[in-house]
Amino acid sequence: MSFALNHVHLKTRDPKQTAHFYVDNFGGTLVGEIGTRGWRVNLHGLTLNITTIIDAQQREQHYGVEHIALDTDDYTGTLARLKANGVRVLEEMPPVNGHRVCFLEAPDGAQVEVIEKL
Repeated sequence: MSFALNHVHLKTRDPKQTAHFYVDNFGGTLVGEIGTRGWRVNLHGLTLNITTIIDAQQREQHYGVEHIALDTDDYTGTLARLKANGVRVLEEMPPVNGHRVCFLEAPDGAQVEVIEKL
């Protein structure tokens, strides 16, 4: 038995705004709409399905996801650009194994971790 990552699903009150957050701030690409309920984004090889709560699903659903982690080869420039875009920095961690790390606020309680690639 083997497994492979298919997608990360983000549930949000405003799928279009959330999709553009990942496109505008992290270089994602809009792949297309998911019916009338959301968008699909390619985030550097990671598929994000971004929708509202789906009425046809009976299980309990929640907005957001805890975090998505992204590496950057320009930590200082990336952080400056995000701050200029109004993205809220939640926490900047002390370097771990020489890597600088920070957590940022994304829509609907999700977070993005940015990790310095050495």
